[in-house]
Amino acid sequence: MHDGDNPTLEVDDAPARPRRKGIYILPNLFTVAALFGGFYAIVMAMNGRFEQAAIGVFCAMVLDSLDGRVARMTNTQSTFGEQMDSLSDMVSFGAAPALIVYEWALTDLGKPGWIAAFVYCACAALRLARFNTNLAVVDKRFFQGLPSPAAAALVMGFIWVMDTFGYVGGREARAGFPVWLAWTSFGFTLYAGLTMVTNVPFYSFKDVSFKRSVPFIVIVAIALSIALITLHPPLVLFALFCVYGTSGYGVYVWKRAKGRPVSMIATSTDEPDEEGLHR
Repeated sequence: MHDGDNPTLEVDDAPARPRRKGIYILPNLFTVAALFGGFYAIVMAMNGRFEQAAIGVFCAMVLDSLDGRVARMTNTQSTFGEQMDSLSDMVSFGAAPALIVYEWALTDLGKPGWIAAFVYCACAALRLARFNTNLAVVDKRFFQGLPSPAAAALVMGFIWVMDTFGYVGGREARAGFPVWLAWTSFGFTLYAGLTMVTNVPFYSFKDVSFKRSVPFIVIVAIALSIALITLHPPLVLFALFCVYGTSGYGVYVWKRAKGRPVSMIATSTDEPDEEGLHR
């Protein structure tokens, strides 16, 4: 009997269609929510509501810190999720803070103002690209350079604190905005942007496990910290991120003094074209 006499055989021999890979909804839900926080912050800044803009970025930070942990806890990591997280970070912690600080204060400085905002935005993109490139070789305990959420917290925290103290920026307050405050914003923006692309080590907190037992005093310390933050959230959060934003330089100096290696690269790479990224 010929193969043509048995149509069933042709169906059996046909190659199986590859299954389409779906998208894990839970971790990407947090990522999209973080993206919305950055978009919301930009919209609020366009309407002169800079306190709400700062809150939007800080909410995006919280959501961004959760998506990765949720993916690991539920075993739903994916390449799509990693790329989506990087794009969300670029909007919420790269473009949004740069646009907001420019609208709030840097417009008065002319060219230096928009150059500082662009430097911050470009450094955020470079930092995220380097992070993705070095993902397999970097020491997990430390970040290579200031992480973009912390850089955004420095810039947006400064705006939030000044806004609560009565320094209203934006188009409505252009004439009475202090020049010294515009230059201070310029300095914060450049510091946060350039520190993102340095090789200074910043502790990543990735080795902190919520599954391990801790002494009772740790729970007491956490409760006291929450109470401290509620006294004046903008000022306390800004102070905490200022400490973190300078801690990397302290770690760098301490390691240099002890003669320890300061590079965050754990292993070498076999890609000579990208060798410069790992130094």
